[in-house]
Amino acid sequence: MTRITPLIMAGGAGTRLWPASRTSAPKQFIQLMGARSTFQDTCLRVADPALFGPPVVITNHDYRHLVADQLSAIGVAGEILLEPMRRDSGPAIAAGAAFLAAREPQGLMLVLAADHVVRDEEAFRGVARAASAAAREGAIVTFGIRPDRPETGYGYIRPGAPTAQAGVHALDAFVEKPDAARAADYVASGYLWNSGNFLFRVDTLLDEYARFDEASVEAARAAVAGATRDLGFTVLDADAFSRTTALSIDYAVMEKTDRARVAPVSMGWSDVGSWHAVWELSEKDAAGNAARVSGRGEVVFLDAADNLVRAEDLVCLVGVSNLAVIQTRDATLVFDRAKPESVKALVKELERRGRAEVHDHTEVFRPWGSYQGVDRGERFQVKRIVVKPGGRLSLQKHFHRAEHWIVVRGTALVTVGDAETLVHENESTFIPLGAVHRLENPGKIPLELIEVQSGSYLGEDDIVRLEDVYNRT
Repeated sequence: MTRITPLIMAGGAGTRLWPASRTSAPKQFIQLMGARSTFQDTCLRVADPALFGPPVVITNHDYRHLVADQLSAIGVAGEILLEPMRRDSGPAIAAGAAFLAAREPQGLMLVLAADHVVRDEEAFRGVARAASAAAREGAIVTFGIRPDRPETGYGYIRPGAPTAQAGVHALDAFVEKPDAARAADYVASGYLWNSGNFLFRVDTLLDEYARFDEASVEAARAAVAGATRDLGFTVLDADAFSRTTALSIDYAVMEKTDRARVAPVSMGWSDVGSWHAVWELSEKDAAGNAARVSGRGEVVFLDAADNLVRAEDLVCLVGVSNLAVIQTRDATLVFDRAKPESVKALVKELERRGRAEVHDHTEVFRPWGSYQGVDRGERFQVKRIVVKPGGRLSLQKHFHRAEHWIVVRGTALVTVGDAETLVHENESTFIPLGAVHRLENPGKIPLELIEVQSGSYLGEDDIVRLEDVYNRT
């Protein structure tokens, strides 16, 4: 049996789960529901080599190293395609299909979002098998979720008659997100939720897409044909990809084609689109409270019910109900859990005010590791820096600040001018203002150090990169 190639869409930058999810590290890459990210869980869900081939992940330049690091952490190898710009799901899927078609013209591809939760993995594999049989015959099959409640946040599918392929139905119509009364009618009438998961033969998808938008398909093919390799990533050609029309795959193909089919399934699916959804998916105490802690976090509930709390320090709820309290190092959000749309409005207001917390965490990821802000005042800043084994920061200099580095774990190879020095645990070094310098981790364990910056300007843009192994000069 021909194996299915997963195409995992991991380029979204949603903020509906702010402040845990932010533009620099959105929800698919954070530990939202467990010890792994939803991106990692999605990759492991398609790791059965009897059914699936290695995944193709499509993301953007900003998330490339996050994707690579998270794949490495779970032992999954796959291709990583980089979009030069966001063009919605249609062009991304077309490019992924063209990439696979160059190797396997009639290969099967399963499109998955990186930020969804599936709790019944056996049901997921079962529907993938059923859909693949129909896809081999030329169908484009979407997974329709059997609803367990009326839901206004999802689009719906009206299934038709069963087809000759067991478990697959005709697809009569896609339906937009309804109001509450209409959602109840849809559930009673046997409608399905639109999961956004699709399985198809790549030549079928490209041919159907070209029927409705030949120019975008040709542009996507050209973006793949003109792609370049950079540090192990495949970078789609920017000029060609920019000629695609930004459009979702639903509008570009699925609502127009007569090849659409639907495979109904109950697999514990959620797109985890709000903190209310997180509460629904979480384990709860007898009063309906759900808590997740990290770092020094602890949560105390007293005479409280049906609340959701994420805490990095001590959080206490007394005499309240139906709240979501989301605490991070630099922001705390408290709102009525039953009104998830309020978070979107809040984020817009924060953007209007120019708050950096909308986009950036205190922990910032870089190709070589990460850094986290610890303290800041007039003319000084303190950071905790972690460098991966083999990680190497750029050869650089600063015009406005000097730096003190104290190694707390591992060994640092420090270059200042023409001199190289090994700095061990409990040792420190000084980088004078204007000095050309570099930090490396030559060891086999993460290097951790405390950096104290002092000077007249401490912004991240006070970096002149002279040489960089990650091509950032």
